[in-house]
Amino acid sequence: MTEPVKGPASYFPSIEKKYGKPISEWQSLIRSSDLTKHMELVTWLKTEHGIGHGHANALVAHTLQEDADKGGAA
Repeated sequence: MTEPVKGPASYFPSIEKKYGKPISEWQSLIRSSDLTKHMELVTWLKTEHGIGHGHANALVAHTLQEDADKGGAA
C-alpha cells in the first residue's frame, strides 16, 4: 500500500483541476521569476495568476524545498 500524499503536494490534484495547468508548469513559472523569497512568490502567484493563498503557498513551499534538496539548482 502506498501512503497518502502529505504536505504541500497533497494540494496538487486540486491545483491542477482548479487552474488547468500541470504542477510542472507552475514550478517553471516560480523558478523563472526574479523573486526568491517565499512570501514574495506567494503574493506574486496570487496577484498575477489568481491563485488562492493556500494553493500558492503549497506550490512555493514544494518548489523551494525541491530546489534546496537538489542543492539550489533552479
